[in-house]
Amino acid sequence: MIQVILGLGSNTSYDGKEPVELLGCACACLKKILSSFVFSSVYRTKALYVTDQDDFYNMAVKGRVDDSITPYSLLDSVNRIEALYGRDRNAEKRFGPRPLDIDIELFGDETVHDETLQIPHPRMHERGFVLIPLLEILSGSADVNIRDTCAAYLKRLPDQGVQMYLPANNFVIP
Repeated sequence: MIQVILGLGSNTSYDGKEPVELLGCACACLKKILSSFVFSSVYRTKALYVTDQDDFYNMAVKGRVDDSITPYSLLDSVNRIEALYGRDRNAEKRFGPRPLDIDIELFGDETVHDETLQIPHPRMHERGFVLIPLLEILSGSADVNIRDTCAAYLKRLPDQGVQMYLPANNFVIP
């Protein structure tokens, strides 16, 4: 089994569902793909790159996939979930508003760098909205190296306005 960490975000509604509801729907889909599923609290975050848009709601999830799953097959599954909840990559502005964004932050110890996929996620180290929920789900993890590396990245970042919005024990997965 391979440990996978994903970052989720949403800042627009879709089909009558608000951003936090969309995160719940995405988690329901991801629970079918990932075993040992763990999720963080939801954090409200100011937009980082394109700032003239609504705040994002972000979280991280951790789970395991079978050894037969590749980073690319996981990416296909993630892209289908995003599309199911309104993401249209062809119509959106880069770093702009979106109903659902799911990034593969880590896929075991694998490194992938091509035009389709980059793992570890290349901007993970500069995003408090990724690092804070990631550290939350890794708090009890035996993988001290990942946790310490992410904590060191976070210490170097300026305050990015990441605030707890909904504790994990109050988050609803439909």
